[in-house]
Amino acid sequence: MRAGIVALAGLLLLIVGLPLWALLAKGFENRDGQFVGLANYVAYFSTPALFASALNSFHVATVSTAIVVPLAFLYAYALTRTCLPGKWLFQGISLIPIFAPSLLPGLALVYLFGTQGFFKALLGGGSIYGFDGIVIAQVFYCFPHATLILVTALATADARLYEAADALGASKLRVFFTVTLPGAKYGLISAALVVFTLVITDFGIAKVIGGNFNVLATDVYKQVIGQQNFSMGAVVGMVLLAPAALAFVVDRLVQRKQVALLTARAVPLIPRPKPGRDIAFTLFCTVVSMGILAILGMAVWGSLIKYWPYNLSLTWANYDFATFDANGWDSYFNSLRMAAGAAIFGTALMFTGAWLNEKTSGFGAMRSAVQLLAFLPMAVPGIVLGLGYIFFFNAAGNPLNFLYATMAILVINTVAHFYTVGHLTATTALKQIDPEFEAVSASLKVPIWRTFARVTAPICLPAILDIAIYLFVNAMTTVSSVIFLYAPDTKLASVAAVNIEEAGTTAAAAALCVVIVATSAAVKALHLVADRFLFARLQAWRRR
Repeated sequence: MRAGIVALAGLLLLIVGLPLWALLAKGFENRDGQFVGLANYVAYFSTPALFASALNSFHVATVSTAIVVPLAFLYAYALTRTCLPGKWLFQGISLIPIFAPSLLPGLALVYLFGTQGFFKALLGGGSIYGFDGIVIAQVFYCFPHATLILVTALATADARLYEAADALGASKLRVFFTVTLPGAKYGLISAALVVFTLVITDFGIAKVIGGNFNVLATDVYKQVIGQQNFSMGAVVGMVLLAPAALAFVVDRLVQRKQVALLTARAVPLIPRPKPGRDIAFTLFCTVVSMGILAILGMAVWGSLIKYWPYNLSLTWANYDFATFDANGWDSYFNSLRMAAGAAIFGTALMFTGAWLNEKTSGFGAMRSAVQLLAFLPMAVPGIVLGLGYIFFFNAAGNPLNFLYATMAILVINTVAHFYTVGHLTATTALKQIDPEFEAVSASLKVPIWRTFARVTAPICLPAILDIAIYLFVNAMTTVSSVIFLYAPDTKLASVAAVNIEEAGTTAAAAALCVVIVATSAAVKALHLVADRFLFARLQAWRRR
């Protein structure tokens, strides 16, 4: 077991720690690789255009967070605290943006409000390209992430608190501000920090609809791809890492202070029908859902239009990707292979790693190191990790140099990027298993690996499936973490969509995004069916 912990720590150091160290070191070198101290950082902060990008990123992230969190809170409140008809439908619609690459809402907004957009006149001479477009697209992209957190925060409540408030004659508004909001405050803080981090680190939306409004993520891309200035790219990457890491640390500190809202004597709050309230929230959720469907529907329609906006007849020609990109459909199949590899390898690593860290007795220092390395990716933007992979794996003296520009490096990078959530999911599932299983197995002299295979893994099968699907969907939609790492024969669908959009063929880029959405949604649907089947066959004991 201890050897396994050491091996796990070494592997996490290799795929997370060392690439970030390489990125940090690169920021102190010039283009020739000579040490120049803080010269690059001084140059960055003394260049008005570059420093303005940092301010732009904070501005966009702040405004987007201020819009998304209240919308998501009201939507989550409707799903958990009202008798909303068709809750399952509204909940399903709210998850749609998760299945899409971040550039999809940008493409849809181009069709709606771009230079030739249907509703261009509504902008009154303004432009969708820039701050406004980025914020609108980010609201679409980040909404489900905030909603999921707030649904969890609002799902548990003690009915006795509300009964006491009613008995004291408190108004509905007073109850909301003194009971409901305090009960959900940790969820609100977490949702705000998650949205802020997603916005400030996103690359796809700003790339498509940012126009001349520069942000940190696109600056990294321009420095590395456009100017081949890797040292300055590393500096911008570290600047981008700072707010993301700070938000992560604050979120962890907030979660540590969270206390249980339900005690053994608590009475679960069950919503009661109130026609006025339920109708109001139904209308609200309908409007939000229509907005989400409008963005997706516009992307789908745009992908089927022959020549926007002059010839609106329908065609499948935009799905003939070989016409627009040398890789054709190969990019899509590369994404499938990479996503499958990340799901298989990543799930095995995350679950086994969490099991080793939970079940190993003693060895506190090494287990703490594993925990730190497992949490680190959550604080690292994908584009920053991808840049670190360039500097580390592409180094001439690195014996692992052969991995660079292969499918393997894409799989490894994706697993590293999304490691934290999978690790937390596995750890949560393992903590629910009574330690007596291992104690009884040890007393019967049953090998620990057999207990793992025959008891632990089957009990945790739902969590294992959740990790696999999480990795698959994120691997299909990720852009920023792999934008620097692909070779011509390993280009992914999400990257191909960016390249096709850059070439000006928006319809084909939208078509490729639609294919990604359809694939991710189909796999999630299969997961739900499989989960229900496995629960009925293998998890029946939970109902006893």
